[in-house]
Amino acid sequence: MDLLNDVINARCSDPFKCLGLTPNEKGVKTLTVWRPDAVKVEVISITDDTLIGVMQKTEQNGVFTLQWPKTVEASHYRLKVYYKEDCFTVVDPYQFSDATFNDPEYHRATLYKKEGALIRSAKISKSLSISGTRFAVYAPAARSVSVVGDFNNWDGRLHPMSSNGDGVWRLFIPDVQAGARYKYEIRAANGDILPHRTDPFAQTIEQFPSFASVVSQDDYDWQDQDWTSRPIEDVYERPMSIYEVHLGSWRKHVDGKSLTYKELTEQLVPYIIDMGYTHVELLPVMEFPFDGSWGYQPIGLFAPTSRYGSAEDFKGLIDAFHQAGISVIMDWVPAHFPTDSHGLADFDGSKQYEYPDPKKGWHTEWNSLIYDFGKEHVVDYLISNANYWLEEFHIDGLRVDAVASMLYLDYSRKDGEWVPNVDGGNHNYEAIEFLRKLNETIYLNHPRCFTVAEESTAFAGVSKPTYMNGLGFGFKWNMGWMNDSLDYISKDPVYRQYHQGNLTFSMVYAFDEQFILPISHDEVVHGKGSMIAKMPGDAWQKFANLRAFTSYMYFHPGKKLNFMGNELAQGQEWSHERSLDWHLLDVDFHHGQQQLTKDLNYLYRDENTLHLDHSPSGFEWISLDDNVNSTLVFVRRAKESSEHLIILVNFTPTPHAHYRIGTPQPGRYEVVFNSDEAQYTGSGYPIQSSFMTASESSHGREQSIDVQLPPLSVVALKWYEE
Repeated sequence: MDLLNDVINARCSDPFKCLGLTPNEKGVKTLTVWRPDAVKVEVISITDDTLIGVMQKTEQNGVFTLQWPKTVEASHYRLKVYYKEDCFTVVDPYQFSDATFNDPEYHRATLYKKEGALIRSAKISKSLSISGTRFAVYAPAARSVSVVGDFNNWDGRLHPMSSNGDGVWRLFIPDVQAGARYKYEIRAANGDILPHRTDPFAQTIEQFPSFASVVSQDDYDWQDQDWTSRPIEDVYERPMSIYEVHLGSWRKHVDGKSLTYKELTEQLVPYIIDMGYTHVELLPVMEFPFDGSWGYQPIGLFAPTSRYGSAEDFKGLIDAFHQAGISVIMDWVPAHFPTDSHGLADFDGSKQYEYPDPKKGWHTEWNSLIYDFGKEHVVDYLISNANYWLEEFHIDGLRVDAVASMLYLDYSRKDGEWVPNVDGGNHNYEAIEFLRKLNETIYLNHPRCFTVAEESTAFAGVSKPTYMNGLGFGFKWNMGWMNDSLDYISKDPVYRQYHQGNLTFSMVYAFDEQFILPISHDEVVHGKGSMIAKMPGDAWQKFANLRAFTSYMYFHPGKKLNFMGNELAQGQEWSHERSLDWHLLDVDFHHGQQQLTKDLNYLYRDENTLHLDHSPSGFEWISLDDNVNSTLVFVRRAKESSEHLIILVNFTPTPHAHYRIGTPQPGRYEVVFNSDEAQYTGSGYPIQSSFMTASESSHGREQSIDVQLPPLSVVALKWYEE
């Protein structure tokens, strides 16, 4: 009776001990049912409508009992529950302990196969079973946990869950199928009922106002087998031109509505193919409550946002990319999470996911909570989530957001606002260990996939293997190159001669990490202005500067990333609330920038000399110190080959009819790219189409050529042996 009182008062951790069919010491079975507000309960056969018995109402309101008839051999049943005005037939979940407690096989990377809402079946007999959903949620500090949803009128009294002491609460509920909405009602240790929580492992979550979790079933039929079984390649020696996209604002309908996943499949995929990009990177698509966070304040890490359609629709988009030969990278946010009441904050009335001490667990910059990387369940939760997107959605790469904020305990904090580590330093050892485990797990289980760190400091070995004491990332964003080069290009050309080091310094450390050169969404928001707005001069000079900068980026060592709209030379700062300004393509300047970007993508993709981004053997300076003319000349080489390009950069509006440069080899050099061409709305300054070397020394080389340098331009010359 004490156990039953605990159920009634939401204190019971194992309702199976007192609910359902239980025998006494003499073997007599008694069925006990907890149905608050019911006026009558009948027990009927689970296979037909045969009446087994009418339950007796006890003195405890809502508790019904029935001594199981000795003539009934079956031990499974249905309940016909009568209320004052309604009657419902349900299958009692407390007769299926096996389906509740038998965890499926899983390991750290597949924790999502143990927790969450999993459709499964329970055996009734050798030839008969019943389907339903097994719910499991980690809430070790909770006094009790119940499943609430459409199937029980969101009544937390009806389906109390059971815990076996490992902190996970479980319950198999028959007849609950895909599409059912649910949440968890958690009673904290002090007895308070917390706001209903979204399932941390929910694979579908509704939008405002319900934020309800939805039981999901994967029925998608993948068609990208050629892609997923392709030979494993060395990504460091392959082209990587990434188009960074916010799905909700790439293009919108006239009424302002975002395109759906299906519409993006029809429009975005062919656009990226036509533009020659090799990769697409999606700003976070994990479910998030606030549009203005762009996805960087996620609540449902396992659910693609339902703003644009279903999870199957999203898989269809990825599938289409793969069939077109495009790799898909997703932004992933393990650094922090928001405080919304339906999320992970104070999940079971205690700090289960965040650090308890706000000096360690609160992000002052983003007003969000920091995961406690010292808790095993948190580490498993995050690593299994990363693996989930690679395994279940065939994602090719994860760009990990805000890595610097994870590495440093004093990130964005003043003295006295942070807690040193055990050695008195500012490194978060737990986060560092987590990142290493994350990368080891991904590369072990998904050798075709890769990870990228958004990391803005000089932390050593971000993209070095863990066996070399690195963090194990595949790539790192080159924020130093980005800051220095944008600072340089924003200056009036007359002053650039005093800042030549902004351009040349990047080559001092270019091969310390496996770098990606990012001109991301962060550079065109929050008052920073669009890319074209950063450029000095009149209209023609602005576009010429942007063409030269874009070209310089493509020829500089490092993989490439550009945010959507950069290829249009969009005038406005990006806003998630509106579409890109596609109408600008009717203007020659903007169309020229798009065409230049497209041509650079194809040249970069097809030109072997531009693929050796992470080895000093792929780069060589010819001239780096012509400050007066603000020019650069360098060589890009193919791997283990004499094949090479010479890149000439002129960052002033002054053309040069005769500019002699030394060459690595004698022979013929042909122009394969010129950002000043008229088709790009350049000046069309006349230059030769090819140049023969002469035995005249220059830049310490025996052979040289006399070239023309157009204003504010980048020219690429390809060597041919004569």
